[in-house]
Amino acid sequence: MAQTGHYAVLDQLLSDGVTKIFGNPGTVEQGLLDALGDRPALHYVLTLQESIAVYAADAYARATGGLAVAQIHSSPGLGNAIGAMYQAMRGQSPILVLGGDAGIRYQAMDAQMAADLVAMARPVTKWSTMVTHPSSLLRILRRAIKVALTPPMGPVYVCLPQDILDEVVTETVRPTELPDTRVTPLPDAIARAADMLLAAERPTIYIGDGVARSKAQGQLARVAELLGADVWGVDGGDLNMSWRHPLWRGQTGHMFGSHSLPIVQSGDCNLIVGTYMLPEVFPELGDIYAPDAKTIHIDLDTNAIGKNHQVDLGLMADPAVALSALAKALSERITPARVATSAQRLAEGRVRSERENESAQANATLGNPNMPGGLHFGHFARELVRLAPEDSIVFDEALTNSPALTAFVRPDVPERYFQTRGGSLGTAIAGGLGLQAANPGKTVIAVSGDGGGMYVLQSLWSAARHNMPIKFVVCNNRSYRLLQANISQYWSERGITDRPFPLSFDLSKPTLDFAHIARGFGVQSARIETADQIAPAIERALAHPGPFVLDVLLESNVHPELIGVKCGQ
Repeated sequence: MAQTGHYAVLDQLLSDGVTKIFGNPGTVEQGLLDALGDRPALHYVLTLQESIAVYAADAYARATGGLAVAQIHSSPGLGNAIGAMYQAMRGQSPILVLGGDAGIRYQAMDAQMAADLVAMARPVTKWSTMVTHPSSLLRILRRAIKVALTPPMGPVYVCLPQDILDEVVTETVRPTELPDTRVTPLPDAIARAADMLLAAERPTIYIGDGVARSKAQGQLARVAELLGADVWGVDGGDLNMSWRHPLWRGQTGHMFGSHSLPIVQSGDCNLIVGTYMLPEVFPELGDIYAPDAKTIHIDLDTNAIGKNHQVDLGLMADPAVALSALAKALSERITPARVATSAQRLAEGRVRSERENESAQANATLGNPNMPGGLHFGHFARELVRLAPEDSIVFDEALTNSPALTAFVRPDVPERYFQTRGGSLGTAIAGGLGLQAANPGKTVIAVSGDGGGMYVLQSLWSAARHNMPIKFVVCNNRSYRLLQANISQYWSERGITDRPFPLSFDLSKPTLDFAHIARGFGVQSARIETADQIAPAIERALAHPGPFVLDVLLESNVHPELIGVKCGQ
């Protein structure tokens, strides 16, 4: 049946199983949004700024493992969304970003909001394009969806000019066909990898989110146990291995190569799965592995294999099927002596893991929790874990307070724990919308810093509007604490001492009262300043049927008395 492009776009999304669109409307998208009212199977999650729409779509894609759709305005809207799209690109999230434009016929006029939208989006997408004729509208949409969902996955941008969508479309709506990428290496390559690993005394495994995307956590754990190998996460945002597993050693870190270097030099045979080495802000520029160490890399992203550092055996493969084949090969070759060694390392790992976790919990609960400004986040995290449902889903953007959170949460189950990735701020509060949309019957807990929370605080309004019962937690240390930590490292490397933190890192004046602000968005809230207030506030939040903000006042290094004293401060 003939219909305009507005309806054809929506029907194409429905044919591909889309039920949610995260968006922020604009004038040039009015026809599409008008048509949306005639497609009740599509639920439009209204956000108040384009970056929030993309962050929410990012979290939705991660939670569902499938396509997410974000709708944004033309040039100003795309500009607002660029940082969030960068986040999605770094995390390989399959998001179809639909952008508006007044029309092809106006492009010669340098009209209001005119810009090269395709060029603007290209650096932060896998594919950026504009539909220029109604005869290829659905063809381009299906191509974009295929590109987004084919590993390495990532965001795509499709500009939909309004005059194109106003035309009648005769193309047939049909589901997008996706290639099967669950490929495995040849048996000889798997055998070689197994022999290299069994010949090593200290095999070590480095993993990224390619493991979670492939749902390869079980196969990964089996390989690690056979080898007795330490497993390190490399800038992962999803749960790629249980943090309670005895062989899990933690994250290599996302900031300084000097911190990760001793870790990556610890093994004599390195198995890398689902990441590249190493996504850091200040990476090591020289060789990073131990002399004579061998490296095996398994990934569906061929660009990641050997991207920066030596690889002796690169295998373009789906992590789940490749690790399954590798585990079989290891089982067939492993000697009784190696089985005993691996079992001993597993037992040692259990003792070490418990000891390290006890230490982490103790460090997270220092200070005087009975005095305002003396609370450490571990005091809150301990009660949160005790009171929240066991199957709660956590988005952790606590940053410097993340160690305190995970010391008690101890992430264990895939798709129940997510971290920020890509360096953008504001992902947890906005991402909570996406996690709740993907898990309507679950308790979603979005944990954010105060600085990051201010980037996207309008998300609270969206949670209230759509009655999403997200429990938002703000780690309110009244500062950009991560910047304080990073400049401390900067000073240390340069031998600089006795310097006060820049006042631009200080958020203490005027006071950011998140509990008060939340109520302005129609969200219930509580402010926590001392230990005795923690449990009652959490219980109140969990009992409330709608969204709720817990503003947790923490210890800090701030100086409100200095703000406004110096010119420019």
